[in-house]
Amino acid sequence: MATPLITGLSVAAAAMSGRYLIRAWQAFKARPAVPRARRFYPGGFEREMTRREAALILGVREHAALEKIKEAHRRGMVANHPDGGGSHYLASKINEAKDMLIGRQKGGSSVF
Repeated sequence: MATPLITGLSVAAAAMSGRYLIRAWQAFKARPAVPRARRFYPGGFEREMTRREAALILGVREHAALEKIKEAHRRGMVANHPDGGGSHYLASKINEAKDMLIGRQKGGSSVF
């Protein structure tokens, strides 16, 4: 008497598990493709900073809005500020990139 009951419950559990797995797989395949890792610019710094290089340093477009440039500058400086253990060189490049993109030039290029 107990054997058919156990068999029936086992078959029902297997069917429900299979249904759940099929739906989960379909939902997984339907999700939008998201890049797994952010790609970084592999090259070094140029002798004279260009708008393209400034945009690559800050991670914005060359003709981005002023607010986006300021936000990207703030994020970069929080991560690389010399008072917080960051590099003076990188901080100066981030500042130079911001100045280049907003159109302000302070006596040429970075001190480094």
